[in-house]
Amino acid sequence: MEHSEASAGNDATIGRDSYLTLHYRLADLEDNEYVSTFDLSPATLQMGSGQLAETLENCLIGLAAGQRRVFQLAAEDAFGAHNPRLIERIARSALPPEIELKENSLVEFSSPDSAGSFAGFLRELTDSSALFDFNHPLAGKPVRFEVQIIAIM
Repeated sequence: MEHSEASAGNDATIGRDSYLTLHYRLADLEDNEYVSTFDLSPATLQMGSGQLAETLENCLIGLAAGQRRVFQLAAEDAFGAHNPRLIERIARSALPPEIELKENSLVEFSSPDSAGSFAGFLRELTDSSALFDFNHPLAGKPVRFEVQIIAIM
């Protein structure tokens, strides 16, 4: 009976096109948490669909249901280097009036072609302008990626 899981057909592992349910947590190396599903409902995702960064998906390849792992990724292996070209000063008069501007907050923008939205971190606010950082919040930082695979469909 030791191998009941395997004999029940649960020996599948995650591939590039797997559909899976998991808990995951992203934190920096000082253990400041950025996102975690461990205290919430688990996440369900389709590998390769862009729901999770490709570098994080690569960590999941080959894992089986029931496995729990912690990956420590260097900045370039996680969300890449911080790109100074993604920091932009925008005149307040050019910003949509309905956007609430608060320093050290994430501001959601609609893309010009209405195909979606993107977010920028508001670093600095003056009377005439706002300084936004459009890098991923973990860009340039090594990260801890903790996963618990619940099911592979």
